[in-house]
Amino acid sequence: MKEFLAALSEIGQFQLFEINQTPITVKSVVLFFGVFIIFFLASRIITRGIVGRILRRFEIEAGIRFTMRRVTHYVVMIIGTLVAFQFIGIDLSGLAVIFGLLSVGIGFGLQNVTSNFISGIILLFERPITVGDRVTVGEVEGDVLSINMRSTTIRSINNISIIVPNTEFVASQVTNWSHGDPKIRLMIDVGVSYNSDPDLVVNTLREVAAGHRAVLKSPAPDVLLSSFGDSAWNMILLAWIDDPKSHAMIRSEINCEIVRRFRDKKIEIPFPQRDLHLRSPLPLPFNSEQRAAS
Repeated sequence: MKEFLAALSEIGQFQLFEINQTPITVKSVVLFFGVFIIFFLASRIITRGIVGRILRRFEIEAGIRFTMRRVTHYVVMIIGTLVAFQFIGIDLSGLAVIFGLLSVGIGFGLQNVTSNFISGIILLFERPITVGDRVTVGEVEGDVLSINMRSTTIRSINNISIIVPNTEFVASQVTNWSHGDPKIRLMIDVGVSYNSDPDLVVNTLREVAAGHRAVLKSPAPDVLLSSFGDSAWNMILLAWIDDPKSHAMIRSEINCEIVRRFRDKKIEIPFPQRDLHLRSPLPLPFNSEQRAAS
């Protein structure tokens, strides 16, 4: 047993390399990662067990709770990293010079990683999006699951997790259906025949919107005649809802009810039509040889 401990001690004292005149041994590397892991576990306990329960007790919204947990995790890990370096005897002032010399080269190679990290910090503090928001990025629509250091996870409406770089939310246009006031206005296009009674059409569309359970009473639904099409009056039904995550389903239900009501009241939804006029061909002029032959 003594021989084993002696051999283990000898392995621990083996010098791997040197940083700023400080020998780095196997033992110091093990201690460094040990301290780092301890602070990582402590961060998990603090963010989930303590901060999470305290914030939930004060009924703080989910987005703010997520931001506070994430910031607490970053702070604990930075402190843990500093303590780990000090624990193995490395002078951080000397490391600052080395990192300063390497920062230029690393910056060119890690521009995307750095920009995504900074964008993640902006998202956490500025909070243009928060966990649980319904957003549309490009052609992807879904709910924000988490905002991480490099990317944000979105669960699409098809239950597919999509990883989006944080820079997409800062540098590109993003539609946030849940930001601020959750009320949104649906604009439903409807075409009706020129033979229809406009008052009957307007009243029917208002009745359909007002009769839906998800449509708000205030502001009240409204109908506009937007334009005169080739074969129809182009109407727009305006309806306000307070559940942006269900806007596609609500739109579908209203459209189906419009079809039913129009059939009951004999209101025609015309098909696009084109009139084709055929003319008889004009006689072609004959040349002299054709005249002689005739």
